[in-house]
Formats: sequence, structure tokens, C-alpha cells
Amino acid sequence: MTTPEFLQKIVSREQAPQAVRALAAQGPVVFTNGVFDVLHRGHVTYLAQARAHGASLVVALNTDASAKRLGKGPDRPLNNEVDRAILMAALASVSLVTWFDEDTPLALIRELRPDIIVKGGDYDMSKLPETAAVAAWGGRALALPFVDGYSTTALVRKIRGS
Repeated sequence: MTTPEFLQKIVSREQAPQAVRALAAQGPVVFTNGVFDVLHRGHVTYLAQARAHGASLVVALNTDASAKRLGKGPDRPLNNEVDRAILMAALASVSLVTWFDEDTPLALIRELRPDIIVKGGDYDMSKLPETAAVAAWGGRALALPFVDGYSTTALVRKIRGS
């Protein structure tokens, strides 16, 4: 049985800078991050819109430990970091997947130096240290609107019947 080719998109934190440099040769690199616990329509729409801003899209996932510190509930994430990475890598819009264990992706962004960082529409980009970091090397930061009615938290509530 052959290994799915999309698994090659998943790289360790240590391998990520070199992998991103290779992507940069093809054009602007877009970066986004998140838990992406239970993949839904809002996620895939957001990721496709993010990818449209560049030649490639790097997705940095919160590790399980990082995700737990976000306070979304004691049983979150529901899917472990490896499973979440595999689902991300299977998406056509995603070029590369890696992880970060910190509370924010700031250090990773500084290591990877993407051309564009993208966040969901609930962020005030002007207040994020990530925005200042990417601006320091001439990059930019964008907030994309959410697809209304879709969230993992709401989906988990629905499944639990509460």
C-alpha cells in the first residue's frame, strides 16, 4: 500500500523554515494558524480564501498542549495534532503543515518570514504582535471574514445536544 502523497506536506517545526524557503521560490507565501479541531465548511472556505492571496499556504497548528491552554474545554482538542495535520495536508488549498507549541505563533512567524499572514475576522490585526513582525520585513497582515454559522465550538455543542 502506498503512502498518500499529501503526507509530504507535513513537516516538523525544525524542517519548516527550509520548506517555506522552497515555497517562496514559487511566489508569495501566506501563513495562517489555528487549532482546526473539527474541520467544517467555515474552515475550508477560510483556507481557500487565504491561499488565494499567495502562491502557497502554510498552516501552523496549535499542538495539543497549546490548544488545551486556549480554554475551549477540558476535552479539546477532540482530534489530536497528528490527525488534524493529516486532514489539513489533504486539502488542495494547503501547501505545508507544521506545529507550534507556544500560546501564539509569533516565534514561528519570525522563523518562517511569510509574505502575508492571515487571521479570522474577529482579530484586530493592528493590535497583534504578529502584524508588526511581518511588517518588519515588508510583509502584510490580513483579516478574512468568517463564514457565518460555522464554528467547532458550536458543532461540539450541537453534537452533545446542549
